[in-house]
Amino acid sequence: MVSLVDTHCHLNVGQFDADREGVLRRAGEAGVVSIVLPGLDLPSSEKICSLASQIPEIYTAVGVHPNDLDHVGDIEPTLYALHTLTTHEKVIAIGEISLDYHWMKTPKEVQHEWLLRQLRLASHVALPAILHNRDSTKDFTRLLIKWVSAGLPSEIQSRPGVEHSFSGNWDDAQRFLDLGFYIGFTGPLTFPKSVELRDIAAKAPADRILIETDAPYLAPVPHRGKRNEPAYVRYVAEKLAEIWHLELIAVADLTTQNAITLFGLDMAGSAA
Repeated sequence: MVSLVDTHCHLNVGQFDADREGVLRRAGEAGVVSIVLPGLDLPSSEKICSLASQIPEIYTAVGVHPNDLDHVGDIEPTLYALHTLTTHEKVIAIGEISLDYHWMKTPKEVQHEWLLRQLRLASHVALPAILHNRDSTKDFTRLLIKWVSAGLPSEIQSRPGVEHSFSGNWDDAQRFLDLGFYIGFTGPLTFPKSVELRDIAAKAPADRILIETDAPYLAPVPHRGKRNEPAYVRYVAEKLAEIWHLELIAVADLTTQNAITLFGLDMAGSAA
């Protein structure tokens, strides 16, 4: 039986309010056994922790996304509240955090401060980071090097985090891999023109690859342009199977074990 982990999904957002139970049912039917929900700000981090308490297959990350910094308020009380949330038994990472220079909703220096402070929180609570990077690779890499070079707790030295929905080139991928990070692939891996992305997937170490949906965004072929959902992570796994010349069950086993290793997942329903 195929067992898959969708390591990045926004199941809490309004696009799923009308049929969340059906989405979860279809995910189960597709072989999805666990789903990781990252926070985008404090209210969403609180909401996904509540969902995780009710739904065994859901795990969570808590954090503030760079595109949501404009409404979060002061940094100190927010970090304190996020720190408190990390005591929840289903919180397995800090995220979704990092930099976004595409939309530039917040000045670069503010994004840098929030990223570094949240990375320090990850070190303090010994949890890996779920990282977002859009059009910011130079600064993003520099700040990650600064964080890693300062010394990580032993619990996450070999698993500091993942760059989710990777979209860079091979040199970018190599830098992140050299720092110990994992790489997450989403629906674009299946797009006809994503030749370079598939080449990266072919060259990267198989034990450092995660599969994701980023639902409701980035739906894979054959659902491109429609609402994405956790069941569709199977299409990403099928594309990896094609790239790696493996059976789907082998890719499922590999990527699920990677998720367990990175996030310390206990597939019985709580973080190890």
